[in-house]
Amino acid sequence: MIRIGHGFDVHAFADDRPLIIGGLNIPHDRGLAGHSDADVLLHTVADAILGALALGDIGKFFPDTDDKYKDMDSKVLLAEVVEKMHDENYEIGNIDAVIMAQAPKFRPHIDDMRESVASILKTSVSNVNIKATTTEKLGFVGRKEGITSEAVVLLTKWRNHNG
Repeated sequence: MIRIGHGFDVHAFADDRPLIIGGLNIPHDRGLAGHSDADVLLHTVADAILGALALGDIGKFFPDTDDKYKDMDSKVLLAEVVEKMHDENYEIGNIDAVIMAQAPKFRPHIDDMRESVASILKTSVSNVNIKATTTEKLGFVGRKEGITSEAVVLLTKWRNHNG
């Protein structure tokens, strides 16, 4: 049994915040606005997994109206989603994600992001692909107003599951 999910997220840039993407602190003059740490990539991955499981989205489980999640580390949020995935007897088949940003450049950080995401997902780094692109200076991303991300995930039923 396999299931496919799609995730999408967007955050505007904000002053006086660190830029956290893929669980890493990326050097940049601005971070992203959000209730949690605004890790646009991890939010996208979480939404893709929840979508594949037909469980809704991260807003359902981690609402931005709940102060408990204020400035929360998105690695913790994604780890909770991974627990839900395992509770449903699924594991990551593979994930393909893209970060869309005019700046900063992400290529120097991609390998470390893959390691970080794979660790949170409890899967091999060979199952995690992350890429980055610009929008050729078009739209809000091109005007350097924010960052967006999309991901597609394939979940597979645990092979060693006896149920």
